[in-house]
Amino acid sequence: MATRIQEWSKLEVRAVVRFLFSKGTKPSEIHKQIAETYGEGAMSRFRVYQWCTWFGEGRTSLGDEPKSGRPKTSTKEKNTTRVDELIRCDRRMKIREIALKLEIPKSTVHEIVHDTLGYRKVSARWVPKMLTEDHKLQRVEISQRLLQRCQQDNGDEDTTHKCVGPGGDFQANNNLFDNLITGDETWVHLNTPETKRDSMTWKHPSSPVTKKFKVQRSAVKVMATVFWDAKGVILSDILPQGQCINAARYCSTLDRL
Repeated sequence: MATRIQEWSKLEVRAVVRFLFSKGTKPSEIHKQIAETYGEGAMSRFRVYQWCTWFGEGRTSLGDEPKSGRPKTSTKEKNTTRVDELIRCDRRMKIREIALKLEIPKSTVHEIVHDTLGYRKVSARWVPKMLTEDHKLQRVEISQRLLQRCQQDNGDEDTTHKCVGPGGDFQANNNLFDNLITGDETWVHLNTPETKRDSMTWKHPSSPVTKKFKVQRSAVKVMATVFWDAKGVILSDILPQGQCINAARYCSTLDRL
């Protein structure tokens, strides 16, 4: 078995390709012998075919041809600046769009964006609602008032608070959060099929494969208004089809609550 050469140069490998090609060896066989002697990374199959073509056209030089134009470093710095400017103008621009606009390969744009500039594309975080500064300030003030009441209740363990509301009087215990009721609305499908994960079963390797038909969720939805406290759900109200939630409907739900 031939010993693989560990140290070699590009010119040496190219000289071997020229020698074998001049002996009438096929490019595929040349690549095979190069890989066995120098390793897979010495020269790719494409480069072997390319050098065989050049030698067949009469080329004798083994070195790289001098490149015209501006230095590669200068060109890369210019492209990096242009790519950065485009991204700063439009954060959603795709790699393909940048390559077309600057007329450079996509691989070059990908290298500049990820390796040189250090950009990475992320999705925007979904938030339930777009709050204004006034909305945020109101939520902070309400949270601070609830926190103050909770601290006052915890500091006075021997007393209870008598509160008056539309439904009459009630005694509040020392834990304020036991008296908090939360409400929210959500759309509910009339038919929600079982998920594939919920239908998973244990089986042996010899057991037959189980099948589950794909079932779509119902297109019909209803609006559900749910209120709950620390102990669980207090009221669940389903809005009849064809109706909408307005002031009168919401007041009726609050009366029942």
